[in-house]
Amino acid sequence: MTNWLERHQTRGSQILHAFGIPLAVAGGLLALYQLWQGRWDLWWRPVALIVAGYVLQYLGHRHEGNDVGEWILVKKLLGRPYTAVSHRFGGRTVDSRQTRS
Repeated sequence: MTNWLERHQTRGSQILHAFGIPLAVAGGLLALYQLWQGRWDLWWRPVALIVAGYVLQYLGHRHEGNDVGEWILVKKLLGRPYTAVSHRFGGRTVDSRQTRS
């Protein structure tokens, strides 16, 4: 939780995440429920919730000035530089090519 708070320090980012995370989770749960019910025709409902949730979280990270968590993982795997904590709050861009052994 400490790491999450460090990466989401602005009030705007926290508010966007407060709406975005539950939307994305609700979309995942709705998808499972619809699959269990055999409602393949309603695929767009969970997709819309998940996309809306992630868009809000993306906007929160743009407001904060750092990379989205999933993108950090991909950038680490590809050896690309990433920003976990915004420069405004003492963070720095990490070059993952230099952190590998």
